[in-house]
Amino acid sequence: MITADILGERSRLTPEKTALVYVPTQERFTYRELNERAVRCGRMLLEGCGLKKGDRVGILAHNRVEFLEVFFAAGKTGLVLVPLNTRLTPHELGFIVRDCALSALLYGGEFSETIEALKEEIHLNHWLSLDEPLNRLDTSYGRAIGAMGPSAWVGPPCDPEDLYCLLYTSGTTGKPKGVMIPHRMVAWNGYNTAVSWQLREEDVAPIFTPLFHAGGLGVFLVPLFVMGGTIVLHRGFEASEVWRTIEKEKCTVVFGVPTIFKMLMEAPEFSQVDLAHVRWFISGGAPLPLYIFEAYQRRGIIFKQGYGLTEVGVNCFSMTLEESIRRVGSVGKPMMLTEARLVDPQGRTTSVGEVGELLLRGPHVSPGYWNNPAATAAALDPEGWFHTSDLARRDEEGFYYIAGRMKDMIISGGVNIYPAEIEGELLLHPEIKDAAVIGVPDPTWGEVSVAFLVGREGCTVSKEELSRFLSNRLAKYKIPREFIYTKALPRTPYGKVVKSELKEQYLKDRDEKSLSH
Repeated sequence: MITADILGERSRLTPEKTALVYVPTQERFTYRELNERAVRCGRMLLEGCGLKKGDRVGILAHNRVEFLEVFFAAGKTGLVLVPLNTRLTPHELGFIVRDCALSALLYGGEFSETIEALKEEIHLNHWLSLDEPLNRLDTSYGRAIGAMGPSAWVGPPCDPEDLYCLLYTSGTTGKPKGVMIPHRMVAWNGYNTAVSWQLREEDVAPIFTPLFHAGGLGVFLVPLFVMGGTIVLHRGFEASEVWRTIEKEKCTVVFGVPTIFKMLMEAPEFSQVDLAHVRWFISGGAPLPLYIFEAYQRRGIIFKQGYGLTEVGVNCFSMTLEESIRRVGSVGKPMMLTEARLVDPQGRTTSVGEVGELLLRGPHVSPGYWNNPAATAAALDPEGWFHTSDLARRDEEGFYYIAGRMKDMIISGGVNIYPAEIEGELLLHPEIKDAAVIGVPDPTWGEVSVAFLVGREGCTVSKEELSRFLSNRLAKYKIPREFIYTKALPRTPYGKVVKSELKEQYLKDRDEKSLSH
């Protein structure tokens, strides 16, 4: 039976192999040691707190060893882990806590004020502090774990469709939705990523993205534990520390998002650090700007791009090292036993080279959203295809290229324009460092495109020059009506351009100009 006690299985096979290095304390844990800690955690939650299989347990903390203990304890107990976004306010957290009906909440001491405010909104039977408790009513996690002696304990059996996690979306289009992640999905993501990405037992990977995010858990934690490799865990992201650790621990595979790779590139260590042991880097979360790719290429680093969503597993495509060089901009081909379709607005399969909505189906797909049948029905069709709302195209060899979000598509004079296509061409211009294209209202055409650009140092390229440059590459209707230079593009922590901010600023500036005339 497929369950997701990956740590327990790996501990059985290679108990004395190093599983984890925790950077802040330089502690090192074997698979056996980490597994024993996860067992004690599971026992404490079930026996000490009286929780039962299916109860939801939240955690609000930065990356730390205890986070992994709780995560892997969920795989042993049938408890459902709910990692909470550390950037949310008490009010926002309160919605999630009520929505999933938490039975217990573990928190790091750095969030004491948030927890105190949260307690004014909600009531829980179990508040467990990973550090010193706020008061005598809260439980000390360390002391509770310490009371659990050695045991050959085996938790309740878990079925493939039993929930392992609830991962709440960011809520950019409304209230956050809890994505249901069953054991089957966690296990499949681990196995298929390990095989399709050709991970090795000697691989070492740093994690500096937050563990509350699907990327932190799915790349590379579970897949690398499947292979018996080593995770190097940072408390958070600090560029110089990451470079020093990559060199010291001889990391071989590195995952990040464009914003992080930009900050790493700008750190003084970038030009000096020894990277001879690195097999490849991989970027996800958002398209990687070409200038970042080129900078790492000059350092001799092989760079891949990945694609995934919380709802379909964070790893859905794969490509070889050679293909990543030949197919810059592609996310590769669907991983093993992953089905992908591109469809037009009428649901018809698109032709090669034609942009359509990306649909995915397979054992890596979530069963839907917690207590939200309407959202589930909107995303999952009766045949089991998950509608990603992402646009993509496929070339004649089966490689996929992400063309942007459906909501970003521009309809000008009844013709569809895909911003990602224009952005990709703009980034090929030697004087353009970053680019984003948005649609703005137009009385004649309905919408027209506007490009926001970050130029390289000393950039003097004019609108006319850019239009001529694009006219050799794109149809006339795709060329932006305006080109606006800016110092930087607004991006989320995961590298996505916040196009709503650009559009809001553009319309505000246009209205002010109109009034002044």
